[in-house]
Amino acid sequence: MCRPDPELRPRRIRLDLEYDGTEWCGWQVQNEPKGGPRKGQATIQEVLEEKLSQILQEEVRVIGSGRTDSGVHAEGQVAAFSTLSDISTKKLQSSLNSLLPGSIAVHRLREVHADFHPQHDALKKCYRYRILNRPQRSALDRAKVLHVSRPLDLSAMERGLSYLIGEHDFFAFQGSGRKAACTVRQMSRAELRREGEWIVLEFEANGFLYRMVRSLVGTLLQIGLGKRPAEDMARLLQSGERCAVGPTAPAKGLTLAWVRYPGESKTGD
Repeated sequence: MCRPDPELRPRRIRLDLEYDGTEWCGWQVQNEPKGGPRKGQATIQEVLEEKLSQILQEEVRVIGSGRTDSGVHAEGQVAAFSTLSDISTKKLQSSLNSLLPGSIAVHRLREVHADFHPQHDALKKCYRYRILNRPQRSALDRAKVLHVSRPLDLSAMERGLSYLIGEHDFFAFQGSGRKAACTVRQMSRAELRREGEWIVLEFEANGFLYRMVRSLVGTLLQIGLGKRPAEDMARLLQSGERCAVGPTAPAKGLTLAWVRYPGESKTGD
């Protein structure tokens, strides 16, 4: 236990972490429903705050670079919090990882400038979506990949991806239930690569809307299955017709790969 010294100025601590989102209800702490506490609704933010508060003996509020939905994974999520404790970052990281469940791990923890904000300071983010494209499903990777048994036209999917590059209004690809004040984003990279039976889609942009990547993947899959032309991607960007977008792809295939900040090539550099 390390109790805070009230004479100390708050320190800002940055966490770089990874997690398997399968058993978690996303990143964001959920409000308790009327009639009682949540059941089976634990979130990544919630468990981090609980364990940090336990170690530091003070109330801790953790802010993430962005929300990931229930079932979405992360290799390079970034979060931060402030503390009055003078505990060393090495000891804090070791203590925190010893208390966290096996599906969450902090791979880097360090002190940063006092006004660092994981979300507002982010320059770019990269999301990765993995598809297993073969007749048989996978038992070992079932929680981290979308299985598509029919062959996919990768050339058509690549043409669809090409329309995403640049600055566009992605209103059509914003999931219902959460509305951004501005839906314009700058997509700097949208690529597809095949790795044997695996298809990996990567999207790099200055920001993403709620369920935007999963909506893009759902539309790309329709293109790959020959259910719509690649040019539909451009039409949807221009029209903003949410009802015309393909079905939202499952969360389990999606991973937050990294978040980039000023002075970094990728997360933590």
